[in-house]
Amino acid sequence: MAFKRRTLAQIAEMICGNSGSDGAFFRYRSSSFLTEFFQDCETDYVHDGTTRSYWVADTLQKIMAEPWPNANTPPEAFSLAIRMLMDQGDATNEGPEREGALANLNAALVREGFEAFYADDGQCYLRHVATNQIARPSPNPHRPFSAAELKKREQLSAYLAGASEDELIQEILLPLFRQLGFHRVSVAGHKDKALEYGKDIWMRYTLPTQHVLYFGLQVKKGKLDAAGMSKAATANIAEIHNQALMMLGHEIFDPEIGKRVLVDHAFIVAGGEITKAARNWLGNKLDATKRSQIMFMDRDDILNLFVVTSLPLPAGALPEPETPADTDELPF
Repeated sequence: MAFKRRTLAQIAEMICGNSGSDGAFFRYRSSSFLTEFFQDCETDYVHDGTTRSYWVADTLQKIMAEPWPNANTPPEAFSLAIRMLMDQGDATNEGPEREGALANLNAALVREGFEAFYADDGQCYLRHVATNQIARPSPNPHRPFSAAELKKREQLSAYLAGASEDELIQEILLPLFRQLGFHRVSVAGHKDKALEYGKDIWMRYTLPTQHVLYFGLQVKKGKLDAAGMSKAATANIAEIHNQALMMLGHEIFDPEIGKRVLVDHAFIVAGGEITKAARNWLGNKLDATKRSQIMFMDRDDILNLFVVTSLPLPAGALPEPETPADTDELPF
């Protein structure tokens, strides 16, 4: 899975910003800035004073020798190095789209079956050409958010407060789980409830060992509680628990393999809060065999994951453009 030395040497010239066709569109980095570059890539490599391009190529080779998350995803430090290299703020001799730099980088990466591209968030990512799999860093929904991310989270929270269950599924959950690496994310008869068997969504996830796990989602718009009598816009966790058990007991048809398969894990997803009482009730209800099969997410989990995966807000959550003030003067 390691890249060829020639490929790493070309990328090293770009990181160094050496003069020539590979360096014309890249920022020049001296010894101290190379050390800073790799520190920003969350590594501990320090330039030792040797020839810069040779040292960078050796460092990239060491990074690529680290374990790969899967056969089509390079180590995270390498993906970070590509992102740092292609920072739009470092554009040289061209505009922020960095078309020349991107062409030079892809001329080297194509040899390994990868290509670099800019996503909607302005960051540069790697894509495996054969499988179209995108190498992204693992999202951390528990990290501190920036001011822009907090604003986005507030806009999405306001949208969820008024969204229907179908909008929650179509506009939020389907894009989110696809972005998180799940495949064949499909709505299972939610509108007509025909042959749903407790599933609003089913999807699958491929492990690095190429084994496949199947997931079913039971989605509720509002809050989940454990009260004996639920109020409007609130669902009872006991009802959801029964639907989750129904989901685990019925097969789904996967058209890509032409077989019927059982759901391995069930997600209970609430557009509102899952109360502490509901979580405690569910934890006590599940026996040892089902405890690992049923998981749950509430609004905070959805908001945090949506923000850290850099997904665009749904159209209904975007602020309306301001109407220009009428400056016409009144006639005297």
